[in-house]
Amino acid sequence: MSDPAVKTLDKHGFLNVVSRAEFCAALASFAHLGVEDVPLAEALGRVLAQTLPAPEDLPQTARASMDGYALAARSAFGATETNPAYADCVADLRIDWSAAPEGGPLVLKHGQCARIPTGGTLPDGADAVIMVEHTDLLTGESGTGGPGAGEPGAGTIELRKSVAPGENVMLPGEDVKKGEAALPAGRVLRAQDVGLLAALGVTRVGVGRRPRVGILSTGDELVPASETPRPGQIRDVNSSAIACLVAEAGALPVPLGIVPDDLPRLTDALAAALADCDVVLLSGGSSIGARDHSVAAILAQPGASILAHGVAMSPGKPTILARVGAGGVAKAVIGLPGQVTSAQVVQTVLVTPFLRHLSGCADVLSAAPPPFVAELARNIAGRPGREDFVRVRLEARPGLPPLAHPVLGKSGLLKTLLAADGLIAVPAEAEGLYKGALAPVWPL
Repeated sequence: MSDPAVKTLDKHGFLNVVSRAEFCAALASFAHLGVEDVPLAEALGRVLAQTLPAPEDLPQTARASMDGYALAARSAFGATETNPAYADCVADLRIDWSAAPEGGPLVLKHGQCARIPTGGTLPDGADAVIMVEHTDLLTGESGTGGPGAGEPGAGTIELRKSVAPGENVMLPGEDVKKGEAALPAGRVLRAQDVGLLAALGVTRVGVGRRPRVGILSTGDELVPASETPRPGQIRDVNSSAIACLVAEAGALPVPLGIVPDDLPRLTDALAAALADCDVVLLSGGSSIGARDHSVAAILAQPGASILAHGVAMSPGKPTILARVGAGGVAKAVIGLPGQVTSAQVVQTVLVTPFLRHLSGCADVLSAAPPPFVAELARNIAGRPGREDFVRVRLEARPGLPPLAHPVLGKSGLLKTLLAADGLIAVPAEAEGLYKGALAPVWPL
């Protein structure tokens, strides 16, 4: 890593803290993981690898956007409730959209209409649809009169409203024209995006490869969640919580269990994880205590370098970022704090955007805060020189930004995370934020 903004660990092994912006810049230096082709059924939540041009017009033909009667707009010219117009219904396109009663192609003449369902293709000669609510069937095939008489597909139709050309009609190419960009590269595909691709006949799509993320918890005191801790032991929380956050980021979590505070074993476990995964998250051992072996285990890997050891944020200061390998095959190792709250805050603010970056998302590693804001319900304090991330509960207010209530409590308590909806950062250059200030929110 040659970027002068990114500092390295000094020879004494002390923390060399970088800003969050510098940490994000280092994360952004890792390349996207490449592209894979997936069927449309597996595209939800994936990142579109290339801008997708529409292979055809959508819709391909003029279609009704309402149930009603297709007709030439001039056939209903001047029609009102008190001065209706009349048209002969010559076909029911709910049954057969293409054929006239005599068997030829359907062409509507002035003074004719055809019953049409939502989404139905307009026949030749029609340029508008009058909603069924603005019509009455006066005479039908049953020979009886009055609104709704007979099957409403033939007979004389009373038109109680005028329509303009194109009214209640989806025009050819109105959604997207052939050759235009249907979806841009870097877009996370939602259900509605998948629906658009299906409408265009796209059955496979190129998406960014999902990173495989190895998750290692370290510490002699840890036992699996399935075991009962003995005195001096605690259950491993981070493996489960971090795996969920990895999955929410669209990546593939690979839980690798617990490694004790033993440098040779941690070195071997990290080597095995790097051989199988694109990113490795080490939970615990990232500080500078006697049993914190993460830095030494990382530097024992071939081609390893420490890009940052510490980030100026709280919670989350003892976070490590390392590069292992060289060139396009370089992989990231991120040492997370072992403290549960700190690990989840770092994962939310730094690691989740990084995983999305690896998958092909654009501009997700900007150090700029998110656009979503809330109004502070009370003053909150900070410490100059670092960003303080405060957990907040959001209170919805119609027509106003939500009200952010700081969630108070000891930092290690899980209930402070459970009660929080998001995080608000006190900037490093500020001593705090005042009640009533609008502040960006990182959703939890």
